[in-house]
Amino acid sequence: MLRERVAGDIYVFRSEMYLQVTAGVIVTEEGAVIVDTLPFPQETVRLRDFALRRCPQGIRYVITTHAHADHTHGSYLFTGAQIISHRRAREFLAKYGEQSLALAKNQTPDLSNVQLRLPEITFDSLLILRLGGKTITLRHAPGHSPDVITVRVKEDKVLFASDTLLPVPYLDFPGGGNVDDLRRSLRGIEISGLENVVQGHGEVLLRGEIRGAISSSLKYLDCIEELVERHVRSGAPVESLLKTTIEQCGRSRIPLNGMVQRLHQANLFYLYQIKTGHPVARQH
Repeated sequence: MLRERVAGDIYVFRSEMYLQVTAGVIVTEEGAVIVDTLPFPQETVRLRDFALRRCPQGIRYVITTHAHADHTHGSYLFTGAQIISHRRAREFLAKYGEQSLALAKNQTPDLSNVQLRLPEITFDSLLILRLGGKTITLRHAPGHSPDVITVRVKEDKVLFASDTLLPVPYLDFPGGGNVDDLRRSLRGIEISGLENVVQGHGEVLLRGEIRGAISSSLKYLDCIEELVERHVRSGAPVESLLKTTIEQCGRSRIPLNGMVQRLHQANLFYLYQIKTGHPVARQH
């Protein structure tokens, strides 16, 4: 697990066990705030212990940026903290969380001790925390999935963008990703005053990289939508669409150890199903 200090009181942890998922520790004089947990308990325990060493006042809140397992599996380890999420994230966890976790445990022994923990505090569009001299703004930013939120720390000029910003935009399937919502959320990121943006997976973006990352993400979404529409109009099979490389849409296949190409294919497949209006069996 990699740790990076992005501001005087903010640390970012990046998983080396699964898709470079990120999580954050915000240290304040009145306690720590955790932004997401890591996919495997052994990584989250290290994050938690670091936060407690840096902040003897304890951990006050854990912010869950969305309900996906790779961002929530460690929530149960923060017994003294309150969990905050969007209302739809809590609803998703309450409806599907136990079933999803049971399946994950069957497939991955390292998750055998994980317990489902539902958020205690939820909101719909905006929530502002003021803690220890810091202003932490939580804002709904759907697109990757309907429940995503971003977390901005005003005084430190840091934005945790969650999966709204990734090395390649990704529309969650079957969790309700929406390309138009994602465009709006990307355009809604207020760049002014930011020094760092923490992506949901991968590298932290520096001030000079933020505008370009948003612009290239929007261009990528335009590209895949145009590709899919062209294939649907021509009656071409989905197999030919999936041969389109990520480089043809202006993105590199290197990030996330090459997994971005698979995410790119998943985007194409998902949009193809939406545009044709019926499910298609995908060959693996």
